[in-house]
Amino acid sequence: MSHPAKSPRRPRPNHFTIAMDAWALAAESGMVIAMRMGALALGGPAAVKEAERMVSEKVAANMALGFDLMTGKLGTSPDQILSGSIAHYSRRVRRNRERLTK
Repeated sequence: MSHPAKSPRRPRPNHFTIAMDAWALAAESGMVIAMRMGALALGGPAAVKEAERMVSEKVAANMALGFDLMTGKLGTSPDQILSGSIAHYSRRVRRNRERLTK
């Protein structure tokens, strides 16, 4: 008899870690917004490309989060879902910050 594969256990989020993760996401998002606004203010083809990228990334991120929510990938408790949602966006914001600071 085969046993289903166990998924890796994530530590159960608590309100403090959720709050700190949300704060970090807000701070990093602010940095990305400021960098993008600077790029957009310069205008030209690079600004158009950045604006298009910004919109397409947001649509893709929201669709991926919706899929993760519907499939239960983020967990089952409200705290798990909130923590997973913050982590989902944090990864994307971090990649943008790294890209924009090169």
